[in-house]
Amino acid sequence: MSPERTNQSRLTVLPLCVCLAVCLLISMAWRFIPNPLIMIVIGLVPLAVLIILRLPFFFVLLFVIFSFFRIHEVFPQIYNFKIPLLLSMASLGALLWHVGLTRKVDIYWRPELTLISVFFTLVVVGVILASSRPVAIEYFKGIYWKIMIMTFAIAWLSRSEKDFALASRLITFFGMLVGLVALSNQFNAVGLVEGTRVTIGRDIGSVLGDPNDLALVLMFPVAFAGSLIMTANVGHWTKLLGGGSVLILFFAILATQSRGGLLGMIAIFAVYGYRRIHSKILFITLILIGAGALFIFAGISGRASGGAAEAGIDASAMGRLYAWEAAFGMALHNPLSGVGINNFYSNYYYYSPHWDGLNHAVHSTWFGVLAETGFLGLLIFIITMTLLIKTARRSLNRIEQNLNQVNPAVHSAAQAVFAGLVGTIVSATFLTQGFTWPIYILAALIVAVAQWCDNNLPETASVN
Repeated sequence: MSPERTNQSRLTVLPLCVCLAVCLLISMAWRFIPNPLIMIVIGLVPLAVLIILRLPFFFVLLFVIFSFFRIHEVFPQIYNFKIPLLLSMASLGALLWHVGLTRKVDIYWRPELTLISVFFTLVVVGVILASSRPVAIEYFKGIYWKIMIMTFAIAWLSRSEKDFALASRLITFFGMLVGLVALSNQFNAVGLVEGTRVTIGRDIGSVLGDPNDLALVLMFPVAFAGSLIMTANVGHWTKLLGGGSVLILFFAILATQSRGGLLGMIAIFAVYGYRRIHSKILFITLILIGAGALFIFAGISGRASGGAAEAGIDASAMGRLYAWEAAFGMALHNPLSGVGINNFYSNYYYYSPHWDGLNHAVHSTWFGVLAETGFLGLLIFIITMTLLIKTARRSLNRIEQNLNQVNPAVHSAAQAVFAGLVGTIVSATFLTQGFTWPIYILAALIVAVAQWCDNNLPETASVN
């Protein structure tokens, strides 16, 4: 049979198979839910599938945004709709379809992905050797395996200027929504910790119920919002979105009174300032004055923990020092695998030199990775971060040397991921994010931007 006849046969058989499948689903569903609406819902399934397959990056990005920003917890009215679950099914299905069947998605490999894969492998080995395997397995199957898959999905699906533009705008928009809810909670005194520190969803046990975790979530979109303001020719409405988002996120992070969040935000602003202010003395002066003003304005000194009322080294700082000493002890006892992912908290009692009757979080990315993956894991993690910084800077320099050939959306994304990673690394001293979404989203986009540069721009000298 000729290829033309074969294609015609497929085109004829496929609609018939879809119709039969829809009829079968309707008949089966009617037995359990005898409601006429079920026919409408199932009848729309083929259309939904076509849309998902047509827009795989959009659904992968939505899944990541819902998972990271916890949108279903920020707006609990939609919690019972199981949107993250539906988005995970849609994004994974679209990814498998295009990678395994249609092969429309080009699978490429880079040194950054090799290091990320090595770190993922160490985490998996750590799960097997974890001191409390059920705890490690629960976190891995609940969160981390999704992070692993979506890191590669974002890197491979971010192919065009439209993809980079969509990522920057959606991250900025949803970050702004979370910021608005945080400010609303502060204004209405909802879920405040220590009487002053804002949270979201504390009453329903949300991750954002911790002010430090909320600060991390709010800090992430600051880099993307800032890039929309700083990039030329992105459009007036896009700049308005970036400007409004920066203001909202700025005050929302202040409301968390998180030192890590403030440091990360200052670092992001510093990256943009450093690349535009020619006088470095003026730049350093502005940063020092701005940092001091922010810490005063945020009311850090008025915090119940870590405030000026505590003499000497405050309780918050001492708690971190005890936690970091415990993390080092865990790594010494398990140098190659650590205690396992998400096992620091449950092991705190056994390794802390100071026991106050409660287990504590590590509150440091570096010590968290050290404790839960050992010295080997920390070494690979640091090497990965170093390579990602170099790659992000190199890509940004290449783009800025060829601006006449580059769509503003790519320039905006390149600025955002570079500034975002710098901010994340700076805030890592006080925020635990070694096994959460931000680093991996940034890593995936850094890889995607670098691959775009290799495919579309000439290699230039002195880009490091």
